[in-house]
Amino acid sequence: MAMTSLTELDDDTVRSMSIGAVFSEFGGKINSIDFHRKDDLLVTASEDDSVRLYDIASAKLLKTTFHKKHGADRICFTHHPSSVICSSTYNLDSTGESLRYLSMYDNRCLRYFKGHKERVVSLCMSPINDSFMSGSLDHSVRIWDLRVNACQGILRLRGRPTVAYDQQGLVFAVAMEGGAIKLFDSRSYDKGPFDTFLVGGDTAEVCDIKFSNDGKSMLLTTTSNNIYVLDAYGGEKRCGFSLEPSPNTKIEATFTPDGQYVVSGSGDGTLHAWNINTRNEVSCWNSHIGIASCLKWAPRRAMFVAASTVLTFWIPDSSKSTVEPRPMDVEGSAPSENVS
Repeated sequence: MAMTSLTELDDDTVRSMSIGAVFSEFGGKINSIDFHRKDDLLVTASEDDSVRLYDIASAKLLKTTFHKKHGADRICFTHHPSSVICSSTYNLDSTGESLRYLSMYDNRCLRYFKGHKERVVSLCMSPINDSFMSGSLDHSVRIWDLRVNACQGILRLRGRPTVAYDQQGLVFAVAMEGGAIKLFDSRSYDKGPFDTFLVGGDTAEVCDIKFSNDGKSMLLTTTSNNIYVLDAYGGEKRCGFSLEPSPNTKIEATFTPDGQYVVSGSGDGTLHAWNINTRNEVSCWNSHIGIASCLKWAPRRAMFVAASTVLTFWIPDSSKSTVEPRPMDVEGSAPSENVS
């Protein structure tokens, strides 16, 4: 699989994306995936209790570890290329070990983090230090430090919390019940949110938040498979897209590294890409793997990864012919705004 470094993306390059590698050795659904920020590495956590590490430049599986006692649900890289944080699927009541700091290098658990009473549904690492955050079905967000066992801070809230740091690590966002997005200063979150955005008209819970690399935009995916791009400073909705519903499976959407495109899965097993500036759909592909519940674009590559029970690497195919994009009726495709 020929890997290309990321230069300027354009509609033609995005439209030419196609499957360059397939990994089908999973014994169940892939729960989450994460790219390392600097190294060409991808990690997956799956229903078969496996954590798998891939070299994305050579499209090779480097390592597989199994975690039968705790399971493998949410996963994210730390700053070290062979260390990850993984949330547990099993034994939360008996052990309380909801989060583990794992070394993939020698298959050791470096630290357990206890506190959440129910499953962790959102997990993210600070881009600038050893802090990380977890949101759980126990209606709390916890802030941790890799170097110490004890929780550093707790935010209690209504609904299913979803968390994300901005790319500078200065701000984090927490989504909660009723489509409210609260922004916190990561150095003084105990003072409460400094801003609150409302996704007007959509009462579905936000199941994923991502900031664009330049920090200017925020990408929200809801449980009803609506996607919104918000201005990260003022909260205004820049555009919105509706996907086919997937009642028992959450989809994921992703920015491209330049923040100019959004790619998403859909309930009908397709993948879609939109140009945020023109609001046009640039491409629609058959995912070939059913509903893609995990989807992320690589930080420094012209590449994205889509996963269901199968993992696929997508790269540009220079032989692909050009197809004209079809415009999206943005206002018609998303719920109305300005509902408090």
